[in-house]
Amino acid sequence: MILVLLLALAGCAAVDTKPVVHTAAYAPAFVQAQTLAAGHAALSGQARRDNTDAIERLLAQLDDSTLARDAAKLPAGDALYNFAGRVLLRRGLPLPHPFDRGDTSFGAAHRPAADTDGYRPPLKVAILLPLSGSQAAAAEAVRDGYLAGYYSESRRRPTLRFYDSSAGVKSALSRAASDGNDFAVGPLGRDEADAVFAEEPPLPLLALNRGNRSPSAGSAAFSLSPEDEGISLAQALIERGSKHVLLVAGSEEAQRRTVDSAKAQLERRGVQVVASLGYSAQMTDALAQLAQTHLPDTLLLVLKAPQARSLIPQLTLANLGQVPRYASSQITSGTGNAVDDMVLDGTIFPTEPWLIRPVQGLPSQASAAARVNTAKGPAARLFAFGVDAWRLTAYLERLALQPNTRIQGATGQLSLDGFGNVLRRPAWSRFSGGIAVPLADGAR
Repeated sequence: MILVLLLALAGCAAVDTKPVVHTAAYAPAFVQAQTLAAGHAALSGQARRDNTDAIERLLAQLDDSTLARDAAKLPAGDALYNFAGRVLLRRGLPLPHPFDRGDTSFGAAHRPAADTDGYRPPLKVAILLPLSGSQAAAAEAVRDGYLAGYYSESRRRPTLRFYDSSAGVKSALSRAASDGNDFAVGPLGRDEADAVFAEEPPLPLLALNRGNRSPSAGSAAFSLSPEDEGISLAQALIERGSKHVLLVAGSEEAQRRTVDSAKAQLERRGVQVVASLGYSAQMTDALAQLAQTHLPDTLLLVLKAPQARSLIPQLTLANLGQVPRYASSQITSGTGNAVDDMVLDGTIFPTEPWLIRPVQGLPSQASAAARVNTAKGPAARLFAFGVDAWRLTAYLERLALQPNTRIQGATGQLSLDGFGNVLRRPAWSRFSGGIAVPLADGAR
């Protein structure tokens, strides 16, 4: 009898090769997500991206308290925790414990000890930017912002060296490693970021864009991507209690990416998108018909200012003029005349804090604009992005080690998820009297 039992146990041990999934007392959707996450590391390419989407759809079904409760109960090392933690951060919720990371040092082993606030910059930093070619103007704004942040710091600063990545980012990165740099910032393009992370980079780095590949262990990625803004917009609508949303978007690539991201996030969270309309100059009839059949409780406009100024009177004619109205940050493109822009009054949109109010440790936007043209107009957003790239250079280790640490940056509140992606919660403004007026946190 004992021999039979031992044989049976041995047989069970021999065939049980699947990852252990802990299901006790978890919500059903959480259990399904845990099963998918257990096999995530073995996937690549499109299959990996599809698996990520499936996990996020399942987690989106959970309310805040259920998600936080189940994430806190996950055992150490569970593959789902990094996914669940990222969703918690996007919702503005605290992490129950640090992410499970392969490398939290970001090359910091040979640096002086961190200051009490976590400031621990590298010793020698290579800046990889396309200083010539079609992206040179954008790179110039990022470079100037990085230097503004760098020179605003009075403590120990690293040596900087700039490398032109326009002829090939891999060769520039190789030269940077050969020159003895211990950290790199860049590249700026999505395809370049994917190329760098296709294999282990020779230096830990902060990529200034995000493609389809996750950052390598010990590196990170920071982006002002349209997809991230779409997620922020969707989260704002969810937090205000929107249930039926009408989307109107322009046809530019960035507009399409923003609205697609917002739509997917809203639908995952159970918000009905009553329609997703492409912008045209004459939309009154279509809007009026929609208002009679599917009256929205919120409007989301992914439009530039001239498009929005044309659309909003048509919304009024279609009896949608009083519906709360949100917009992407593109609505500031083409503004500047308060008389003309009064038609935008009431519209709420995300923005970079540095553009609308003082940020500790930085010169004001007006002061910077008086010195360099890259801090003016549309380029100012990239200038702020460069400022935060510097701040992240010095604080990445702190963000990795302290689970609920955030940097108050020029572009928003910055945190780091378990996959090495910098997450950003923007500031918000509302048009009033034709002028963008900052909103206090939570006022939207």
